[in-house]
Amino acid sequence: MAMLSFSAPVFPEDATFTTRNLTAETALKAAQAALHKCRAEGFQVTVAVVDRSGITQVVLRDRFASPGSVDIAQRKAATAANFKMSTSDLDRELQPGRPSAGLRNLPGVVAIAGGVPIEAAGSLVGAIGASGAQGGANDERCAHAGIKAIAEDLEL
Repeated sequence: MAMLSFSAPVFPEDATFTTRNLTAETALKAAQAALHKCRAEGFQVTVAVVDRSGITQVVLRDRFASPGSVDIAQRKAATAANFKMSTSDLDRELQPGRPSAGLRNLPGVVAIAGGVPIEAAGSLVGAIGASGAQGGANDERCAHAGIKAIAEDLEL
């Protein structure tokens, strides 16, 4: 009696993988552009850029930005990177009564507009956060100016 055996080919998984991150120079360029945008609009802010893991790469604090804006800008950027969405979108998702509302209370999460993920070729490479302008919408507009300044550099 003959037995037939069929099996799918087995491919070993790679032991490593490659990720993309912003260079320090690109992170600095984004932060400077965001800071200049806010300054041009009359706001004294802090801007932070983090890598894809939420680790701070650059922090720029304008001369009259509040000391508290440093921590908030870093947390906004890290939150945007960790959730892979803008903090303004996250704010809407975490409103009371929403299924994920409790995430708002996790340590380090800042669900206030002003943090924006930075993507290149569809992959997260970092995030930028701004704090200190009057209202989160102004912070977010400055953060977007930072991303716009590096958009051409990120094209692959």
